[in-house]
Amino acid sequence: MTRVTLEQRILDATKACCEKWGHSKVTADDIAAAAGISRATLYRVFPGGKDVVFDALRVRELESFFGRLRDGLAGAESLGDVVVAAVVTATRELRADDHLAAMMASAPGDALGELTVDGLPRIVRMATVTLTPFVSPFLSPREGRRLIDVLARLTISYFLAPSDDLDLGDPDQARAFLAPLINALTRQPTLEALP
Repeated sequence: MTRVTLEQRILDATKACCEKWGHSKVTADDIAAAAGISRATLYRVFPGGKDVVFDALRVRELESFFGRLRDGLAGAESLGDVVVAAVVTATRELRADDHLAAMMASAPGDALGELTVDGLPRIVRMATVTLTPFVSPFLSPREGRRLIDVLARLTISYFLAPSDDLDLGDPDQARAFLAPLINALTRQPTLEALP
């Protein structure tokens, strides 16, 4: 049986409050009440208050997301398999994320910021850490970083503005769409050689 720590309880309460009221409307008092603790205890566990709690929640959610992405890449044996599995798994995970859906509904500006301007560099860094071991057998470090950057941006873009003609959550459609990129990467010695 897993024991829930006080930190986890606070983060779970923060997540529930954000889903209910939106990120910008949640107060430290709301978090403390939802966690069943005093405000002083919240500040003892997270010195700096709600901003520090929000940062910790972002980190936890990103680590959880990228853990599931890593699991989705198990068994990928070729660069094509890695690319398709990464895009399909990430797309499906984004769609299935109830917290993200609630944030998009209650505080769309905050949620969009976390997926674009404010959060995109963090997402690309996490994607690079997660995917590099999977692409490094096939690409140089520089090529791998560039590919991962493109895949992260592509996946987020199609998640935020879904296409009527392309479902990146469908492995067959994703593979057909990504085939030119995969073929170019596997035929060319470097990305610089691509037109």
